[in-house]
Order: sequence, then C-alpha cells, then structure tokens
Amino acid sequence: MEIISYYTPCPAPACAAKHSSARAASSAYAVKAAAGDAAAGSLYDAARPLAAGQSESAFRMIRKCLKTLRRPLCIMYGALCVCGAGILLISYLSRTAPVVELAYLPPAELETLNMAMSDFVVSMVEHAGSEAIPEDMRDTLKPVYTEPVSYSQYRVVSGDTISGITYRFGLKNISTLISVNEIDNTRLLRSGQLLTVPSMDGVLHVASADDSLAGISARYGVPVEDILDVNDLAAAELSDGQRLFIPGAVMDSTALRKALGELFAQPLSAAYRISSYFGRRADPFTGVASSHTGVDMAVSAGTPIYAAMSGKIAAVGFTNVYGNYVIINHENGYQTLYAHMLRKAPVSVGQRVAQGEQIGLVGSTGYSTGPHLHFTVYKNGKLIDPLSVLK
Repeated sequence: MEIISYYTPCPAPACAAKHSSARAASSAYAVKAAAGDAAAGSLYDAARPLAAGQSESAFRMIRKCLKTLRRPLCIMYGALCVCGAGILLISYLSRTAPVVELAYLPPAELETLNMAMSDFVVSMVEHAGSEAIPEDMRDTLKPVYTEPVSYSQYRVVSGDTISGITYRFGLKNISTLISVNEIDNTRLLRSGQLLTVPSMDGVLHVASADDSLAGISARYGVPVEDILDVNDLAAAELSDGQRLFIPGAVMDSTALRKALGELFAQPLSAAYRISSYFGRRADPFTGVASSHTGVDMAVSAGTPIYAAMSGKIAAVGFTNVYGNYVIINHENGYQTLYAHMLRKAPVSVGQRVAQGEQIGLVGSTGYSTGPHLHFTVYKNGKLIDPLSVLK
C-alpha cells in the first residue's frame, strides 16, 4: 500500500502544524498496513514491494522458497536427461545394427529338424491328455507293437480288485485281464485265484474256421502287421480254435458291463413269448384292470430259470399268488423275483449265485393260467419295468 500526499502552500505556523499531524497519521496507517500484510504470509504479497524495509523481507522469503524447490527440480531435470539419452541411443543402434541372416540348410537337414520338432510336439501332446490331441493326429499317436506279448502269473489276495491288479502291472484297460482270463463276473473274484497277466493291453480272440487275419484286423481296428508281430506269427493262415492276442483292442461295452456285473442277462435261455407286460393290464381271471408288477414269459414247463445277475439269495418260499418263488439281492440296489416255479428252488437263503446260474424250473404254481416265469425287478425298493434292464 502506498501513501500519496499532496503539498500546497499555506501560512508557515499553521501549515507546519497541519503537515506534521498528517505525516504522523500517514506513518501510523502505513505501519498498520504492513503488519497486516506480513500476517497474511502469501507469496504474492511477500513479493510485492510495500516499502524499502518490506521489499528486503519479501526478497529473502522468495530465496528461501527457491532454495527449497531446487533439489526436486534438479532430480526431475536429471531424469529427463537420462530418458532423452536412452531414446537417442536406441534410435542410433536401430539404424546402425547389422542385419542377421540365417544360414542355408539343405533340404535333408531341414526335414530332420522338422521331424525332431514333430516328435517333441507329439510328446507334449501325449502328456496333455487325449482331449488335447487333434482328430487328424490321433492315428499317428497310436502305439506300434513290434515285440511278442509275454505273460506272467499273479495269485489274487484278499482285498484285490480287477482294476487294482490292472494298474499294478502297468496296464490301463481292465478289459485286458477280464478277456485274457475269460472272467464272466469280476464280483466273483476270489482270494487264491490265479490270473494270467499279459505284458501289454489287449484282448483275447479265439479264431473260428471262418476267421481271417484281415477280418480280425478290421473288426478290432488293429493293423495286420501288429497282430502278426505280437503273436510271433510267420504267416497269415489261421486254424480253428487258435488263440490270438489282439494288442490295444478292448471288449465291447455290453460284454464288459456284463463281466462287471452291471448288466442283466435273460433269465431264460430258451425262446419265450411275453404273455403280459409290466404296468396296467386286465386280470387274467377276472378281467378287472390291475397293475402287473413284472413281465410274464410264457414257455414250456420245466425250462431252466437262471439268475439274471449275480447276487445273494434273499428269500425262497411259496405263496398262493406267486407259487414257488425266489428273490435275489444284487449290487447297486437291485432285487429280482422269479415266480410260479415248478417246484421248490434248489437254492437256500444266504447262498451266493453267479449270473447265469440255474435257480429253478418254469412251472405254473400259484395264481397262474399256464406255465410261465413271472419276472419282477426292484431298484432301491421300487418296481421298474424289467424290459428296461434286460438286454
């Protein structure tokens, strides 16, 4: 703030007193204003000259601020210099670096390199799992069998399973042991049983008089050369009953499920006629609509009846409705009922029976109009249509 005074002549005594009073008031106002500005403390007010003494104070404040900012400004300037130098160096090298040219490879060496890389890629794909193998590469990844199959013997101990024995010998397909040992039901595997274990995965094929090596090859999808090498055959001629090991082949799903005890077999081996289906039907005596709990298989009296699946005999008895009957408990919550047998079944409660084992004869006892087998299937205590599980 500046104080401007205007001077006009006046009588000496009065003027002197008046001017002296004005200067005193002006000085007091200037001191008060300077004190207020100093208290504000802003850089702008400090830099603005107020009076001679105040200008010097403001200059010192500015120097102090610049001194405080000097170090960060220097660091920032140095960083910018380094970045600029790096950009210039990269630009220079990109213009002056020599061009690298690959050496010429003859076609034979290039083919060898490609084959080596292909082998490496195939190895990586195999470790990734079959899901990662493209369709067009799967034929090239099939194992090649050149060594004859060899066999070892293993005696089953308590707690053994077909799958456990399979993996113990380095095999991957449980159908290998089932086929080679002609196991009808793996659930009947017993401690002390002697098993033949081949050195590779595959199945046993017994040749018939009509078989040819080309036909067997097409059936299993295995090259003729592999069959010849694995069986150590010098010629393609086969004889009736000749046993061949088919490397890499597997059992069909139906035969495998049956061997694992997961598939029902027909309780009658003879041809039969279904005289009554499962579900609603007219009662054969009264004609009144009723619910039929199974299927009726009409066949000659005395026809053998077989267990549709392996299991344990749960009941053997006689009722006015079912006549002579047998109930078998199976794995996976299944039960089967065989009714109207000719006479009391030759089995007892608690006895284990294999799939296909005879348990009685067809008759017409109980509530029946003629010789037939009444066959009922339960799943977890509930009736199901027998034809839905019979194959």
